[in-house]
Amino acid sequence: MSDTATTTATASRGIRKTLVGEVVSDKMDKTVVVRTVSRVPHPRFGKIVKQTAKFHAHDEKNEAKTGDKVRITETRPLSKTKRWRLVEVLKH
Repeated sequence: MSDTATTTATASRGIRKTLVGEVVSDKMDKTVVVRTVSRVPHPRFGKIVKQTAKFHAHDEKNEAKTGDKVRITETRPLSKTKRWRLVEVLKH
């Protein structure tokens, strides 16, 4: 594949979002539930508040365990709830 084809394929796919969070469940096969915490200003009062969100992420090798800090990235839909995949385990 030529360099121009590679760059066009990457450009058309776009930048994928990545998040860092903590694994809260690893009971499913090849799936982990990751909780992320974001700090955002309250819409009316402006105070910085924490918002948590849970994401189902694909873990092909079943390497992440509950309590691990992990990095996940967006991917195509893998199931009804999985739209993220595990990139790396940052801390066990």
